Amino acid sequence: MTIAHAAIVGAGISGLTAALALARHGISSEIFEQADALAEVGAGLQISPNASRCLAKIGVLGRLEGQWREPKKVALASGLTLKELAHVPVGEARKRWGAPYGTLHRATLQSALKHAVADEPLTTLNLGTRIDKANRATLANRTEKPADVIICADGVWSHSRRQIKGAPEARFSGNIAWRFVLSSEDAPGFLKRDSVTAFMGPMAHLVAYPLRDVGGFNLVAIAAGASAGEAWHTEVDSSWKTALERHFKGWSPELTRLFSADQPTFWPLYEVGEGNWHNGSDTIAIGDAVHALMPFSAQGAAMAIEDGFELAAFLATMEAPQAFDAFVAHRKPRLAALRKRTSFNKFAYHASGPIRIGRDIVLKLRSPETLAGELDWLYGYHAYGLDRI
Repeated sequence: MTIAHAAIVGAGISGLTAALALARHGISSEIFEQADALAEVGAGLQISPNASRCLAKIGVLGRLEGQWREPKKVALASGLTLKELAHVPVGEARKRWGAPYGTLHRATLQSALKHAVADEPLTTLNLGTRIDKANRATLANRTEKPADVIICADGVWSHSRRQIKGAPEARFSGNIAWRFVLSSEDAPGFLKRDSVTAFMGPMAHLVAYPLRDVGGFNLVAIAAGASAGEAWHTEVDSSWKTALERHFKGWSPELTRLFSADQPTFWPLYEVGEGNWHNGSDTIAIGDAVHALMPFSAQGAAMAIEDGFELAAFLATMEAPQAFDAFVAHRKPRLAALRKRTSFNKFAYHASGPIRIGRDIVLKLRSPETLAGELDWLYGYHAYGLDRI
C-alpha cells in the first residue's frame, strides 16, 4: 500500500513542491515551518527548463510567467574587459528543451508556491511551528491525521535530518557570495536586459541578470572568504567591503563601481556532503538538506524542485521504504554529474594566468549550438513521474 498522508518539515522550495506534487497523486500533506511568515530570503533565481517543466505540472508555472523574464542567452564574459566570450541561447529553451528558462526573485517563486498550496485542498501549511524532533511520535500531536512519512526539507542547516542516522552534514565551502539588487535606473548599459551574464576573473566571478518582478538587476559576486556562521545573509560592514574590493581588484572599473550602488549582503556558501538520505522506514531528507551545491551551475532551486516532484512520484507507486531506495538510487547519479559540472565551472570561472588566457581562446571557438548541446542532459531532463500527472 502506498502512503496516504505526509508530514513535511520546511516550507522552502523543495518542501512546497513536494506537497503540491503529492497532491497531484491524491496524497495529502501538512507542512510545518518554524518561521511566522514566508519572508524574502535571498535575491534572484534562475529556473531552467528541467525545473520549469515540473512547475508546469504542479500548476505553478502559469503564476510565474507574467512576473519573470525569459532571457535570450546566458553569456560568459571577461570581468576585466567586459567583452563577451561565448553564450548559450536559452531564449530557444521552449523549442529546444520543451520548457522555458526564466529569471525571477526568490520571493516571487516562494509566493507562487505558497498560494498554490493555499489553493490545494490536500495541503495544509502551518507557520510558526517548530519541529525539534522530526519523528512520528512527536508529530502525532501536531498532525490532523497520522503521517505515513516525514519529509525533511528544511535546508542546508537542517535540524530534522538529525533523525536520520548517518545523514550528511553541512560544511563551509571557503566561498562567500555578495548579493546586490540594482535598480534599473542605476544599471549601466553593459548589463543586458535580455541576458544572464557571468563575468569571469581571477579567483572570482560575478553574475548579473534582470529581475522583471522587482524592476532591476540581480548581482551575485562570488570569491573566497571566511565563514560567517549559520546565517543565510548578513549585512556587510566595512571589513567585508574591503574584502570585496580586494577580491575584484583589477576588474573593469565600470563593473566594480556597481559594488557601491547598494548595500549588499553576504552569504557564506555551504555544501552538504555524502551520507544517508533516509532512515529505511518513514523519514527522508531532500533538497539542500542532503545535497546543497555551490551556485556555479545555477541549479540550486532546480534540484530542489526536481527532488520534491520526483519523490512524490515514487511515493505514489511504492511503499515508503522501497520508494525511498528507488528515489535515492535515481537521484544520486544525476546529482553526482551536476556536482562534477559545478566543479568544472568553478575552475573555469575563476581561472587565472595562462589558464585564463587558454580558457578565453577555447570559449571564443565554441558555437552557441555546441554549448547548448553540452547542457541537453541537464536542461532537457524529464523528471520521473511527469507522465503520471
